[in-house]
Amino acid sequence: MTPNWNEKSSHITPEPVFNDRRKIIKALGLGAIGASIPGYVQAGLFDLFGESKTQMPFVTKPLSFTKNSVFTGDQILTPEQKVISHNNFYEFGTSKTDPIENAQGFKVEPWTLKVEGLVDNPLTLDFDALSKMFALEERVYRLRCVEAWSMVIPWVGFSLATLLKKAGVKTGASHVAFETLFDPEQMPGQKSRLMGGGIHYPYVEGLRLDEAMNPLAFMAVGLYGKTLPAQNGAPIRLVLPWKYGFKSIKSIVRIRVMDKQPPTSWNQLAPHEYGFYANVNPKVDHPRWSQATERRIGAGGIFSAQRIETQPFNGYGEQVAYLYKDMDLSRYY
Repeated sequence: MTPNWNEKSSHITPEPVFNDRRKIIKALGLGAIGASIPGYVQAGLFDLFGESKTQMPFVTKPLSFTKNSVFTGDQILTPEQKVISHNNFYEFGTSKTDPIENAQGFKVEPWTLKVEGLVDNPLTLDFDALSKMFALEERVYRLRCVEAWSMVIPWVGFSLATLLKKAGVKTGASHVAFETLFDPEQMPGQKSRLMGGGIHYPYVEGLRLDEAMNPLAFMAVGLYGKTLPAQNGAPIRLVLPWKYGFKSIKSIVRIRVMDKQPPTSWNQLAPHEYGFYANVNPKVDHPRWSQATERRIGAGGIFSAQRIETQPFNGYGEQVAYLYKDMDLSRYY
């Protein structure tokens, strides 16, 4: 029987063929009048041509990987341009287009990811090691945002369990904590409480150890066959397809194995709205909106997106429901 998390890789959107965007803009006669174009039009041009108005464009590179045949299927992938231009990454601003506009100058080399805490072999991984220490594979996962929109994305990376096994988890460990880079000079949302959505930075997240060791938990270093764009969490992020998207922490610099539950950013900011677990659950509404359905983002805008019913655990219940046996999921949300 074909696993129900499968998505079809044949629907991947072709990569844009525009290699010299500045020449295109000039050819269209837009260069000289750029200063007079309204902001919302400039944002549209940014989305179209994919270059920053104030920073050098962030460059992605092709990755070598194998396609995991278990994680493919028959759902149409979200167009790549939507995936890279419709983001929540409050370190770069709270608007969906802020990350692609404000993250273009983001630097990922050098980079250091530390795996520490209750481990036998603490690890310090540099930028190259993130994509070379483990064999990379492509997995197509559904992504369900807590805001009731969703995407289908081909991620490239390796299992979180592989990384934790490499570090050697000690007896007595119960949880895993994650931390995003703290660099206000590069991340303007960390400088301004208003621009950063009121979050106390650095952004932190956490899992129970058994969740972290589940085969679905994935460390992504790329999407659509290339390294991650800055706005999508370069150079490495977590992807947890059965949980709401805010659990899939971006631009990770520290992973710490612990013997207690770690704090998490959204739970600290609004505990009545965002629980520690954040499992996708159509029967437990957000205090301000229903979670029973979602908008699956396609080639059009968010309001033209297909409305579909939300599945428990985002459709991955067969693989993860056992983790929460006998738990009251309306209490442990």
